[in-house]
Formats: sequence, C-alpha cells, structure tokens
Amino acid sequence: MPLDGFAPWPEDAALAYRRAGYWQGRPLPELLHDWTREHGPRTALVHGTTRLTYFQLDRRVSRMAAGLRLRGVEPGRRVVVQLPNTPEFVVAMFALMRVGAIPVLAPTAHRETEIAHLVAESEAAGYVGPAVHHGFGHAEMAARIAVGSTSMRRIFTLAAPGGQTGGFSLLPGGALAFPLDTVDEAPVPDRRLDASDVAFFLPSGGGGTTTPPRLIGRTHDDYAYQLRAMAEPLALGREDVYLAALPAESNLALGCPGILGTLAVGGTVVLLDDPTPDAAFHAIAREGVTVTSVTPGIAARWLDALDDVEADLGPLRVMQIGGGARLDPGLADLAAGIEPGFGCRLQQVWGTAEGLLTATRLDDPRDVVLTTQGRPVSPADEIRIDAPEGEAGELLVRGPCTVRGYYRSPEHNARAFTADGFFRTGHLARLTAEGNLVVEGRVEGVENIGDMVV
Repeated sequence: MPLDGFAPWPEDAALAYRRAGYWQGRPLPELLHDWTREHGPRTALVHGTTRLTYFQLDRRVSRMAAGLRLRGVEPGRRVVVQLPNTPEFVVAMFALMRVGAIPVLAPTAHRETEIAHLVAESEAAGYVGPAVHHGFGHAEMAARIAVGSTSMRRIFTLAAPGGQTGGFSLLPGGALAFPLDTVDEAPVPDRRLDASDVAFFLPSGGGGTTTPPRLIGRTHDDYAYQLRAMAEPLALGREDVYLAALPAESNLALGCPGILGTLAVGGTVVLLDDPTPDAAFHAIAREGVTVTSVTPGIAARWLDALDDVEADLGPLRVMQIGGGARLDPGLADLAAGIEPGFGCRLQQVWGTAEGLLTATRLDDPRDVVLTTQGRPVSPADEIRIDAPEGEAGELLVRGPCTVRGYYRSPEHNARAFTADGFFRTGHLARLTAEGNLVVEGRVEGVENIGDMVV
C-alpha cells in the first residue's frame, strides 16, 4: 500500500514516465544486486584503510537487513539515519530499504531539536547514528529523544574506531539500543518492494529560514532515474573514482550522480568525513579520484590551498560545484580559477532536493559554464518562469524526478505546488536563448523554498 501522507504522481504522468523508460520499476536494493552481479570483485567503497568490493557490500547489506528484521525493524517503518561518511552509511541505508523500512536521512550537524522534529514528523520507529561524532554524543541525544517519543523504540549506534561496542541495552522508557556492528545475521530472502513507493526521505533545505525542514519522499523509480540522468552529462563510467567530500546524506553527494550514481556504473566511491584541503588532496592522489562535488565555499578553500599542499591531483577530471543558489559575482573569479588551478573541468550543478536538477555540459563554452546553471538533465523536465520571456521570475517545474508534495503537509502543498502539479521552487530565474538556466536569487517572503541539501 502507498505510504499514507505521501503525494504520488498522477497516474497519467506516472504511466507516461514508465512508457518513456524514465521509470523502470526496479527498487534500489534490487539494483544493488544487479550492480554486484556485473561488478562484483571491483572496489565499491573506500574509507581510510577499509575497502569493500561490490560482493562484500551487497553481502553486508543483506546481513544487516536480516539483523534489523530480527531486532524489530518492520516494513513501512521510518528510521532516522544520521551517519557520517563511512561505509556504514551506505550499508545501513540499503539494509533498511531491503527490509522495507524507509530511511529518513539527516545531517550529522543536526542536534536534538532538529532530530526530534524529524522523529515526530515521520513517526520514526528507530534511529541509526554514531555513538559520538566530532565530540557530540549522538547516542545520548537519541536516548533522550526516545524517552519523549511515542514511536522510536530502536536505537542503533556506530562506535568510533577502537570504541567499546558491548551488547544491547534497555533504555528508560522502554527503547532498546544496539551497537550497529552487532546487527549481523545470516541473510534471508529480500522483501519484495514496489519501485513506485518511497525509498527514503530527504529533509527540505528550508531556504535559510527558521522553518523546520519538511520531508521529501523520493521513490525508487524517480531516484534511480536521477542517477542515470545525472551520470550522462558527467560521462560517468566504471573507471571513475568519486570522492564524497560533502555529507553523504546530501542530495548532491548522494545522487547527483554522487555515491549511488557511481555505484550504478561500477565505479569506486571514496568516503571522506573531512573536506579540508590536506585530507581531500591526499585522498585524490592516493585513490586516483576522477570526480568530486563541492560547495563554492569548499572550492574556495581548496583553491587557496593549492600552493600549500603537495599532492598529485592529476587524476581529477571534473569538479562539480553545486548548491541551492548560483555562483554570485564575488565567486566568478573562483569559478574561472578552478580549471587552470586543478587541471580539470568545472561543472555547475544546480537543483533542489525536491527534484529539479540542471547541469552544464563538459563541452559547453566557457562562458556558459561560468555564468549559467546549465540545462535540465531530464528531457521530460517542464520549466515555467512567471515572467515575460528573457526576464527573471519565479521558477516552477514538474517532471519525473520532481515530487508532487511534501510528506503530510497538505496545507503547505496547496501553496508550494500549482493545481497542475508544478513545484514553486521559490527561486528567481531566467532562461537564456540557448535554454540554459540562470538563477538570479530568491523570492522574498516564501516560507520554505526548494534548496539543494548540501
């Protein structure tokens, strides 16, 4: 049954996307089996000295899924996932989906107020996070939230390297806590999933407001298509090595094409929880990284450090710069300096966690790459701008990757979406004569606008 509170695409639109081949009816955990059959002995994930092949990744996912079932995680339940850039993030996300549960992805920077909100909003039955990360006690936070929650009864914590794991414990209020590395059982047959159902939730960016994030339900169908569509303008292939320097749960690092898109083509993902220039440059040199994605702020730090860090950055062929807003005039010099500084191509990526994604192409003229946010990655994306042709107005969009509503937010959805299903992004934009998008700013007074979650 469809998840109560999720706004699906109208049946005629869904049928059109299926007939066009955008939606292929394959759930993400099933696709992981496919990727493993095709690329099994190749390296899938790298984190420090840890290396997992596709065979090992898929097996870990199946064993954790069996362990989660045995510990009471049921199909249809939501589980908040707040893990850093480690293999456990990828394993836990796929394992929960393989159980039939729905991950609710949360930044590690979120604290009690934000996580309690996500737990309440999603009626989460569980939480997966680090015991301690960057000095903050996530396990203690989760235990406090569980006491006041009517739904959260399972907590799974990832111990720091060398940390104590121990056994499960009974927390005040009746919740059970388990070390994540003990959630490991003999695999059982996969639960059958419907690709049109919600695969996971992303939190809305909030547009820089104080409005609590809303939940964006991404389906298996639409996100699998996003991975394919984003890989094409990047010319992503099995020989590529992607550096995940941004938080793994962000839309840009997760699926633009990011971690999942790299796995889909048989490439290697290098997970890095420290985006400082020294750590990133040495990871690029050590692992032969060919593609990475960063925010303008991180790109500026990396560019400033080029003369101070000795590392071979020769393998890097593309640096994506993405975010919820365009490169402002103060960053024009930054964009112009990336290609000669790093010896790679620059690709601008713009979009929202709600769906629309645009990108410059690798063969675009230099002025297009530096001054626009490129073209939609899907030919089925429909763009509407509420302004005369050539002028800036609010950007509206609908398409096979753009959701038709926030989870359990009917009143907000009535304002954020038009009657015919266009999402009001809250961004001011215009189209060039060549069809490239130029994002000019944001619409004033919009409560909660679309934003690339980075």
